[in-house]
Amino acid sequence: MRSFCLAAALLVGTLNAAAAVAAPLDLSSPADNLAAFRKIQCSTKDATPVVYHWSGHVYARVPGEPDRHIFDVEGMNIRQCVAVSDPKRGPGFRMVSRELMFYVDPETGAALKTWLNPLTGKTVDVVPVVNDPVNMRPAFATDDRGQPFSLHARTEGDRVFLSTEVPLFYRNPLAGDYQDYVGNKYHAMEIFDFVANKDDLLDRTKSEASPSVSWVRVAEWLPWMEMGGRDGLMIMNATGQKVSGIDQLPEVIRTQISTNYPAWTAPPPVDDARPNETSWTYFKKVLEARKAKAAAAGGQ
Repeated sequence: MRSFCLAAALLVGTLNAAAAVAAPLDLSSPADNLAAFRKIQCSTKDATPVVYHWSGHVYARVPGEPDRHIFDVEGMNIRQCVAVSDPKRGPGFRMVSRELMFYVDPETGAALKTWLNPLTGKTVDVVPVVNDPVNMRPAFATDDRGQPFSLHARTEGDRVFLSTEVPLFYRNPLAGDYQDYVGNKYHAMEIFDFVANKDDLLDRTKSEASPSVSWVRVAEWLPWMEMGGRDGLMIMNATGQKVSGIDQLPEVIRTQISTNYPAWTAPPPVDDARPNETSWTYFKKVLEARKAKAAAAGGQ
């Protein structure tokens, strides 16, 4: 009898432990908020590649004129995460990624190589987004002020909604040394809205969630458009989701990766320490390469 009672007690203890482990993530807990955030961004398994895809439209807005649909976009990001810790801020994770986005013809869906700018009448060379890396600063259970991490998520029915606004205001890499005096800061805003199935997101046994995402960017003209100081701005609106791998991306992206960007089949290493690339820093490199090529040709 004693053996039977002992076995029963052990069984109950095991079941209780299993139930505790399988309890859903609690979004009132900072640690569980952090885990949910990681499931949205990547995977709770270290060094596991995750791919996002998005597709959308781009409009030009000039004061006093109707908005113009100027082209579409097809983009991807491949990423992975790794657990990190800080003596003061506790456990956390770091995400590393690289991304591509192509400006495409709305009629054919083909990636644009040149584009007739309807605002200037000039045909320009199109420079895609080729950002490597796009790494996230580590996220921890508490911030640098000791405040607990929170997703600020909203739950309605069987869905969880997460909205993030990213105001951008920084030195324009293409500007001169005196921009603090004459202006010419890069000014934009990116808005990310994730929608996840609640059971999927809060299930501790799943290493990933599979949210949908919308991305809106309100920004200055792209440098390759050669707009100079003309008034106006661009509005980009796209939607997307995680996909199971590179082979699930649209053909226009797969072709570009296989032909021109083979490194984008994998994320950067988790210890990547390079500074982040932006459309502006990448375009500066394109300009410098063009100048070097022209100088070399002129010297022959």
